[in-house]
Amino acid sequence: IYALLLVTRSISRWAVLGFGVALVLIAGVDVYLLQSIAAQAKSTPSLADDAWFSSELTIALYLLPVVFGGIGVNLISHVLLRHLTEAEGRFDREHSDR
Repeated sequence: IYALLLVTRSISRWAVLGFGVALVLIAGVDVYLLQSIAAQAKSTPSLADDAWFSSELTIALYLLPVVFGGIGVNLISHVLLRHLTEAEGRFDREHSDR
């Protein structure tokens, strides 16, 4: 997704919005999977996976979904703000005679 956004010279609003929503959904799925893996790790007799999911390494595991979600929300807000700015400009042009 990032490579496609960086390589293209022009892209539609709908594509940017779609990429933003996709990144937010990927982040949500990542968090869900990490939580379910952590719950499964606690139920196993092995201590190695318990140490992995109950240490500082958990922060590193959650860093990728945070980045995905943050960039996705930023893309979505960019599209919405751009639309609102253009809508305000149209309104000002249509009602400038008053």
